[in-house]
Amino acid sequence: MTTPDKQRSRAGADVLWTALRRNAGAMTWGTVLMGMYQAGETAFPIALGLIVEHTLRDRSLGSLALSIAALAMIITTVSLSWRFGMRILQKANTTEAHRWRVQVAACGLQPVARDVDLKSGEVLTIATEDADQTADIIEVVPLLISSLVAVLIAAVALGMASVHLGLLVIVGTIAILSILSVMSRRIGTSTREQQARVARAGAKVADLIVGLRPLHGFGGNHAAFLSYRKVSTEAKSQAITVARVNGAYAGAALALNALLATAVTLTAGWLAFNSRITIGELVMAVGLAQFIMEPLRLFSEMPKYVMIARASAERMALVLAAPAVMTPGTERLSAGGDLEIDSVRYGSLRELKFHVSAGEFVAIAAYQPRAAADLTSVLAMNVPPDAYEGVVRVGGRETGELSIEAVREHLLVNPYDGEIFAGTLRTNIDPAGAGRMISEAVEASMLTDVVALHREGLDHGVRDRGANLSGGQRQRLSLARALAADADILVLRDPTTAVDAVTEQLIARNIAKLRRNRTTIVITSSPALLDVADRVLVLDGGVITADDTHRNLLTTDENYRLAVAR
Repeated sequence: MTTPDKQRSRAGADVLWTALRRNAGAMTWGTVLMGMYQAGETAFPIALGLIVEHTLRDRSLGSLALSIAALAMIITTVSLSWRFGMRILQKANTTEAHRWRVQVAACGLQPVARDVDLKSGEVLTIATEDADQTADIIEVVPLLISSLVAVLIAAVALGMASVHLGLLVIVGTIAILSILSVMSRRIGTSTREQQARVARAGAKVADLIVGLRPLHGFGGNHAAFLSYRKVSTEAKSQAITVARVNGAYAGAALALNALLATAVTLTAGWLAFNSRITIGELVMAVGLAQFIMEPLRLFSEMPKYVMIARASAERMALVLAAPAVMTPGTERLSAGGDLEIDSVRYGSLRELKFHVSAGEFVAIAAYQPRAAADLTSVLAMNVPPDAYEGVVRVGGRETGELSIEAVREHLLVNPYDGEIFAGTLRTNIDPAGAGRMISEAVEASMLTDVVALHREGLDHGVRDRGANLSGGQRQRLSLARALAADADILVLRDPTTAVDAVTEQLIARNIAKLRRNRTTIVITSSPALLDVADRVLVLDGGVITADDTHRNLLTTDENYRLAVAR
């Protein structure tokens, strides 16, 4: 039986293989150029050794000029191959990281399996930090191969001078990698835990930002801050642990590489002292002992970066490999249409039935807030059709038969807590830049005073989550965005709870006027909105208990009058 950890590890490996396969061309060229760079770096001390050797035997100016030309060629090769090799690899790295960010974000915008249990802050961390670290594999593999090329060239060159020196480099490199590979596993485990704790802290921050105002309202902000302090302290402690492990790894790699370089230098000196190698070969050996530390350092650090990339890939696989809550259909809808709820049972909803004809303005007075929330979730397709009983039809077609894009193209559900994004008033009202109905939506939502208040007008800057706007301004801005979309069927939930009674009355009339002959459903207890609706459906106990105009219900239904009268 395959355990969840093994499944996640396999999925993480698949993510890495996908990244490598998509960038095979760039990695090939990058490997060639970085291999030329490492070969040139290694060839420099070899050339110096040969120059010394030939200078002692032949002191002609021609040989000196040829040697200088050879060194110049090596230096040019080193400089150009590094510059263009890293340019190719870093471009591929950045592009691949962007691909993963987009893919994770696309999955985050669609519901994922409930057993994943990831909050928005965690998904954000995966889409940023983990995507970047996963894409680092694009640079890691070419650098690993090029470093191996340098070590092999050094081993062959030293082996030609003395078999002892060549064997020393090969055996020493294998020993160093064996020791560091064991340490890298600890880094992978620690990094995976750190990423999880940082993601949880990010999710906690997101929750705090969303709920900061309510927390202040009932005095729960102190307890919430203590909760965040706890998770952030855990993340900090784990980060310190990872830093210590990384420090120990880097220190061990440096010490082992220096030990190998020292051993090569001392062995070469002993061989030269005993006349078993020439002075030129001694110079080459000492130079290689110094130059080989850089490729050895890169070579020895690669296992650590591979483990970090794999840990990040496994976290990305949590989102990418998670099955969607629903498998949408593929059918499309024609413009217009009506909305029908047929015997829906979900949460607090019990055999809910109602029908809204095309072009009708219907208000739903929900006596229980939970019922309003459940109905909104069902209409917004946040709940898959197989998670509730009954059927929702748009334009006579069941939503299960339609693609999500088709449903959202014709049916827009605007929640009462619609998000406000950093940007301007204009970009919040018209995110797609279509430029249609902006002025009409601003007037209908009574946002005109906010626009007139600032010299920039619609181009006035808005901070993230509307931090520089009042509650009423944020609500009206969200309403303006919903109206500007001009959807065939528009569902609004409590769009005027944060505005005063006079403004609410004006907004209600404006919505009815702007949405004339367009299907509109408002879930509200606002008398102003209930009064302008063609009819009112009373939602009580999960079912529709009354269907009439607002004024008729006020005179005939005592419970309704008590529920909506202010």
